[in-house]
This record gives sequence, C-alpha cells and structure tokens, in this order.
Amino acid sequence: MLEKRAAIVPATFTEGTIEVRSQQLDLSGVEDVTTAIKKLFAELANDGYVSIQSYMNRNSDLAASDLREAVAEATNRPTTYGWAPRFLHSTGQYHKGGPRQGVFLQLVSRSADDLAVPGRDFTFGELIASQAAGDAKVLADLGRPVLTLTLTNPVEDFKTILRAIG
Repeated sequence: MLEKRAAIVPATFTEGTIEVRSQQLDLSGVEDVTTAIKKLFAELANDGYVSIQSYMNRNSDLAASDLREAVAEATNRPTTYGWAPRFLHSTGQYHKGGPRQGVFLQLVSRSADDLAVPGRDFTFGELIASQAAGDAKVLADLGRPVLTLTLTNPVEDFKTILRAIG
C-alpha cells in the first residue's frame, strides 16, 4: 500500500490555507492561486480538456458541479470532475493512456481529524495525499501539466478557488 510512498512535491507557495504544487507547469514567480490556475488553463490546446480530480470528502458541502461549470465556462473547453479513487479506474485510464490533450487540477483535502490506518504507520490523509502525488507524477511523466491544490480548510478554500476561476 504505502510501503513505497510517492514523494510529495514541495509546495511552490501557500496562499492562505491553500498549498500550491505543480508538475510539468512552470509557476516561477507565481504567488497566488488565481495566477496559478490561469497558467494551467493557458496550457490548454484548442482540442484539450480540463480534468478536475478531487481527493476530498464526497459527502462534504462542496459544490463540485459549480466548480466544474465555472471551469468549463472560463476555458470554453470540456471539463470533467472525478472523485478519487473512483475515477482512477475509468477516466483515469484515458488521462494516462489517451492523447496528450488534458490539463489536470487536483484538489486534495487535509483533514484536522485525520485517523491512523489500523496496523500501519500512516494516516488515511497520508494515504490519500500519497495517492494524489503518485497520480500527479504519472501524469507529469507523460508530459501532462498538473496543478495540485491542497486545502487545509476545504469549505473556505473551495470558495477561494471558485472566486479565482471567476
């Protein structure tokens, strides 16, 4: 499971309670979430798509459909929203094996009440973060740009991301 933990890329910067990481996406000089998201969207080809990959609690108050619609409107490109780990076995296969047309926005939640995995030396939060990091690495190794936003305060940070998209 986590015996070989995926290395989590150090945060490029932190805005408020959102940690920002990127792979195959140059964020040199970028210091805010809005600009980071715009840089990701600038990587979109005319025939490209945006994949939002959510490593968060599906039962929270987050308006996933609002985010997907905001991204689709801002980019005028097809946009998908997938909950991990479910999407990894369906659309995730296309992201990795299909044509190099996607840009990837990962949302990872950091929980204040993280629980230890029984019998292991890691928590469920660390498991999820490692899964996201591993997926980002595979995508980046295939030349796909990945922007990972780690949300410490998911509900408020989600609103910040919606505002950043416009």
